[in-house]
Amino acid sequence: MTLTQLRYLAAIVQNNLNITAAANKLHTSQPGVSKQLKLLEDELGFPIFEREGRNLIAVSSAGSEVVSRAVHILEEVSNIRRISQDVKEQGKGSLSIGTTATQARYVLPKIVQAFRAKYPEVELHVHLGSSEQISDLARQDRVDLAIATGSSELFPGLALLPCFQWHRRVVVPNGHPLLLNKRVALADIARFPIVTYTFSFHGASSLPAIFESAGLSLNVALTATDADVIKTYVRLGLGVGIIASMAVDEDDDLVAIDADHLFAAHTTWVGFPRGRVLRRYVRDFMKLVAPHLDRRLVDDSIRAANREAVAELFSGISLPVY
Repeated sequence: MTLTQLRYLAAIVQNNLNITAAANKLHTSQPGVSKQLKLLEDELGFPIFEREGRNLIAVSSAGSEVVSRAVHILEEVSNIRRISQDVKEQGKGSLSIGTTATQARYVLPKIVQAFRAKYPEVELHVHLGSSEQISDLARQDRVDLAIATGSSELFPGLALLPCFQWHRRVVVPNGHPLLLNKRVALADIARFPIVTYTFSFHGASSLPAIFESAGLSLNVALTATDADVIKTYVRLGLGVGIIASMAVDEDDDLVAIDADHLFAAHTTWVGFPRGRVLRRYVRDFMKLVAPHLDRRLVDDSIRAANREAVAELFSGISLPVY
C-alpha cells in the first residue's frame, strides 16, 4: 500500500467515481489509476467499489471505511508538509479564498492590502461565487478559506468561525415613494418589485420566508450575486433594492433606508477544513478579517467537538457590526 494509491483512491471518490476525471485532476493516465486501484484492492482482498462492467457505481460497505481513513491519512500528510513549509518557507506560499462578490468588493480590499504588505511573497487567489458555488470549491479542496454568510448546512466539512454581523438595507433612487415613509414596513416594500441577491439564505433568514410569514407575496424583478449589479438595476427603475449594509457607499446616488427592524442581522463567518494545520499567514489573514480570532480561540475552535461547541466559545464575544 502506498500514498500514491491512497491519493488515487481519494481522487476517484472526489470525482464522482469517474476514473478518467480523477486521472485528469492528478495529471496522470487513466490506465495508471486503474492499475493502482486494482493493486490496492488485491492487497486488501476485497473490492473498494461496486461495479457494473467497467464502471464504478458505488463505494462498497467495507470500502467506505477504507476511503474515510485514506482521506484522513492524506490530510495528515498534507498537515506535516504545512508544518515543514511554515518552518522552512515563512512568508511564502499561496492562499486561496472563496467568497461572495459583496465581501470581495466591500470588506476584503483593505484586508488584502494589509496582508500583501506583510506577506508580499504569498500568492493570493480570490474565487467569487454564491454560497452554493463556494461550497463546491470547498468540497473539491480548491480553497483554503471560505468567507460567506449563513448557509452553514452547505459546509459540513468546515469549521465555521463567526467574524462580523451586518444588516440588510433597502436602496431606492432619490424621489422614490418609499422615502415618504418615516418607518418603512414590509407591506410598503411589498408594493414594489424587488431587486436583491440570489437567494442563498435558507429558513427564517430568507426573504421569501420573511414576507410569507407576514402574509405578503414577494414580487422579485431580478436577483444577482453582486451588490453593484443590483444597484445598477435599481437605478434603471426595475425595483426596490435590498442589499447588505456594507455595500452602501457614502457617495452612492441611491438612498439607503434603515431596515434593521424588518430583517435580522446576518453573521459572516470564515471556514476551513476541520483538522487542518493552518499556516501562519492563513491565521494572520483570518485575524485581519476578524481581530478577535486570536490563536487560542482558533485552536479551541479546531478542537471543538461540533458546531454547538464552537458557538459556545463565541457566546461571550461581541461581534463587530458593519
